[in-house]
Amino acid sequence: MSGIDVEPVDKTSEEEPADDDGAHSIEVTPTDSVADDERETIDVEPSDEPVDGPDYVLYGGKGGVGKTTMAAATALDSARRGTSTLVVSTDPAHSLSDTFETDVPAEPGRIRDDIPLYAAEIDPEAAMEDGQAAFPGAGGEGSLGGGGEAADAGGMGDLGGLGELLGGESPMDALFGGGMPGADEAAAMQLLLEYMDDPRFERVIVDTAPTGHTLRLLKLPELMDSMMGKIIQFRQRIGGMIDGMKGVFGGQEPPEDESDLEDLNELRERIERLRAALQDPSRTDFRIVMVPEEMSVFESKRLRQQLREFEIPVGTVVVNRVMEPLSNVTDDVHGEFLQPNLDDCAFCQRRWDVQQQALAEAQDLFRGTDVRRVPLFADEVRGEGMLEVVAACLR
Repeated sequence: MSGIDVEPVDKTSEEEPADDDGAHSIEVTPTDSVADDERETIDVEPSDEPVDGPDYVLYGGKGGVGKTTMAAATALDSARRGTSTLVVSTDPAHSLSDTFETDVPAEPGRIRDDIPLYAAEIDPEAAMEDGQAAFPGAGGEGSLGGGGEAADAGGMGDLGGLGELLGGESPMDALFGGGMPGADEAAAMQLLLEYMDDPRFERVIVDTAPTGHTLRLLKLPELMDSMMGKIIQFRQRIGGMIDGMKGVFGGQEPPEDESDLEDLNELRERIERLRAALQDPSRTDFRIVMVPEEMSVFESKRLRQQLREFEIPVGTVVVNRVMEPLSNVTDDVHGEFLQPNLDDCAFCQRRWDVQQQALAEAQDLFRGTDVRRVPLFADEVRGEGMLEVVAACLR
C-alpha cells in the first residue's frame, strides 16, 4: 500500500454512453481576491555598492525552476549599479521578453535607456541560417566570421578544398552524414563566445537551457576542439597527397591559402578562453537554481557532479519558491507581502513539511556553498518591480 487513498470513479456502462456535455471542461472557482485598495506599496531599497562579483554568471538547473527570473533579476540589479550588463538566454523556449515585459531582440540590444542593460535571446536556427554557426550544415555556407563569402573564399565552409574533393558535397555532410551533431548548440556557443568577448559589456549573465541542453553546451568545446584537430590533420594529409598527384601529372600548384586553418585556430583559441573562464571562480559563478522538492534536489546534485567533471565550480545555489516570509531573506524590501498561513492552513503546513525535508537534504549536499533563498510569492514574478524584489534576495 502506498498510503494514498484514491476514490474510484463510477465506470460508465457500455449500454449507456456518457454525456459529453462538459466532459472536457475545467471548472474554476475564483477566490475572493485582495482588493486593490488593500494592497500595500512595496519599496525596494537599491544597493549603492558597486558590483563585486564575477564577470560571468550562469544560471542552470531543471526546467521550470526559475532560471530566467534569477538571470533577469541579477542583470537588472547589476545594471542599476552602473555596470554595463548583458543578459543572454540560450534556452530554446525563451521567456526573457515575458519576464521583462518588453521585446528582447535576437542580438544584443539595449532594453533600458536610463541604465546600461542589454539583452538577447539567442536563436540557434537563425544563427545557422545566417552563417554564424561554428560548423555549417548542408551547402557549406557559413563560417566563423560570416556567410557565403567566406565559404566561397575557401574558408571553413569548404574546409580548404575538401568540398571539391568530395564532389561538391558539404564536408560536414560527408563526414557526419548531415549537419554537425548538436549544430544548434554549436551556434549558441559561437554567439555566446562573441558576446563574452564583446567590450561593450562589463558583465554577462546567462540564462541557460534546462540541464540536458546545458550539459551538451558544456561538452561542445571538447567535442569541437577534438573535431577541429582531426579535420585539420585530415585536410593537411589529403592536401599533401593531392599536391603530390598534381605534381606527378604535371598539374599546376594551387596557391597557398591557409585562411581556413587560421579561422579554425582562432575558434579553438576562443573556445580555450571560454573554458578557462568557466573554470575560474574569480571570473565565473555557475549558479544552480532549484526548488525545495526532492526531485529538484536530486537533479541539482547530478548537475553539480557533471559540472565537476568539467572542472567548473558551483559558487552559488539558489533555492526558489520557499514558503517563508520575505523578511527572513532580505531587509531591503519594505512593505507587506502575502505569505502562506502555516498556523491554520493544512495544505500550507503539508507543503512546508515537504519543503523542509528537501531543504535539509539540500543543506547536506551543498554544505560549504553559498545558498540564497527566494520566497514563494503570491503574485507572478513579471516586470521590473518584482524583479527588483528577487534581486534583493540574491544580493
